[in-house]
Order: sequence, then structure tokens, then C-alpha cells
Amino acid sequence: MTTIFGKIIAGQIPCKKAFENERILAIEDIAPVAPVHLLIMPKKSIANVQAMQKEDLPLLAEIVEVAQQLAKEYSVEEGYRLLTNSGEEAGQTVFHLHFHLIGGRKLSHLG
Repeated sequence: MTTIFGKIIAGQIPCKKAFENERILAIEDIAPVAPVHLLIMPKKSIANVQAMQKEDLPLLAEIVEVAQQLAKEYSVEEGYRLLTNSGEEAGQTVFHLHFHLIGGRKLSHLG
């Protein structure tokens, strides 16, 4: 089943791109929780961290590298949150691996 992120990656749904290369896409979140709220995802369809295969693991390093670059570009390199939810029990609602880069204000502790 194609998710909304799969449709965005395929160009079927418009988005505000923050970064794109052959493997990774980063977009602005449509419902931001902070002044900077980006979604960074592999273009490969992977449901979540738990569904990653050994050959997918280099994508994690690349996602972190992209997050570092975007944090600098968006002037939040001194403090931001990079997180993902893996599975329904964790609150995942879109089953395409993605990371939230959140910053631009003081962030509180997670519950």
C-alpha cells in the first residue's frame, strides 16, 4: 500500500522540499509543532526502523548527515530534536520511515 509519503516521493502530492537526492527527501511538515519542523525520509519504502534490513542501515547514517546539514541551514544546529516513531504503540501513523527534525524554540522533555 502506498502511503502519503510514497505519493509525495512519486510527485503525486505537492510539498515544500528542504532537501532531495537520489535516496533521501526532506520536506516541511504541514502541521509544524515548532518554527522548524522537517520530515526526513528515505525514498525507499520502509515501514519503520524495525522493518529495516541490514542493507538499509547506511540510510540511517545518511539521514543523520542530512539532518545535520538542514539544522545548520535552518539555524537550529545548537539545539534540535531528531526523532522517529516505530510502530502503532509508539504513535506512528504514517508507515513510511521518517524522522522529525524539530527546533527553533526551547523544547520540553518528552512524556
